[in-house]
Amino acid sequence: MKKVKLGSSNLQVSEVCLGSMTWGQQNTQAEGHEQIDYALDQGINFIDTAEMYSVPPSKDTYGSTETIIGNWIQANPSKRQDIVLASKIAGGGLPWVRGGSPISAASVKEALDDSLARLKTDYIDLYQLHWPNRATPHFAKHWPGKVDPRKTDIKAESDGMLEILQALDVAMKEGKIRNIGLSDDTPWGINEYLRLADKHDLPKMASIQNEFSLLHLKDWPYVIENCVFNDVAYLPWSPIAGGALSGKYANGAKPEGCRWTMLQRNGIFRDTASSHQAIAAYKEVADANNLSLVQLSLAWVYQLAGVTSTIIGATSMAQLKEDIDAYEIALSDEIVQQVAAVIRRFPQPF
Repeated sequence: MKKVKLGSSNLQVSEVCLGSMTWGQQNTQAEGHEQIDYALDQGINFIDTAEMYSVPPSKDTYGSTETIIGNWIQANPSKRQDIVLASKIAGGGLPWVRGGSPISAASVKEALDDSLARLKTDYIDLYQLHWPNRATPHFAKHWPGKVDPRKTDIKAESDGMLEILQALDVAMKEGKIRNIGLSDDTPWGINEYLRLADKHDLPKMASIQNEFSLLHLKDWPYVIENCVFNDVAYLPWSPIAGGALSGKYANGAKPEGCRWTMLQRNGIFRDTASSHQAIAAYKEVADANNLSLVQLSLAWVYQLAGVTSTIIGATSMAQLKEDIDAYEIALSDEIVQQVAAVIRRFPQPF
């Protein structure tokens, strides 16, 4: 599998990244370890996790995914150098995580040390801010009226970002993290961190991971263009829309054990009439071209200009193999145009 440079960093990462958020809830430790071993055998070297995982987040499962990965590292110490390990500090709002407090210099130190202990490693290759302290148009809040940017105290927000960046700089100088990145942020957030880094001689954000799929295209083209022009790697998460683009929820189905059967922190916001119509239309394109809906959806994201590495996740080995195999599929111009026709019909299904 091809390796690419992660933004402004010196890291070389596979164009597919192994996500891990189901480990510790929908997947056991043994299953998580099997996924890591298989992914490495397929040439994937990039693994993403977070302190708040598994998902849906809860007090009982907080930190469980990092622990599972840490146990794999402990059992395979010689392979630590073969993986690019990414984790994330949770933002404010989860009462069982530092009392729901926002990210600060103090919480960066506390969260990072706790993550290192769970991961059983001396360093994290990419340490990311899971979501900003300010309200942003993510998690189905991208519709007009959901977020009012006028309510953000811009100076206070920027001052807080500088404090966070300074704390991350200290951690980098201590060798605890190698690179830093963002998650669930916007062009302003990216650019303000870059501005602060340049002004104060601090490390640059090397990447951002945002939700992105055929059902959720709000980052195209503006966020992705911003990333390309500023050498910030763009990492889509949920490229099959939380499993919706597998087709398993068609006709109102909710298979036992699937995510839509679980209580969601932000609700099952992808479950809309427009989403189901779009999914059916994409399935017609997939069927007409002898592809599964998952293959079509992932191949389209994999080959989109400006995408650096796509974060996949699976709850079974069969799903993982299909996700990785889709990387080898090159969609023809004709298929891309068929997909584009559906996008024009359903540009923002949820």
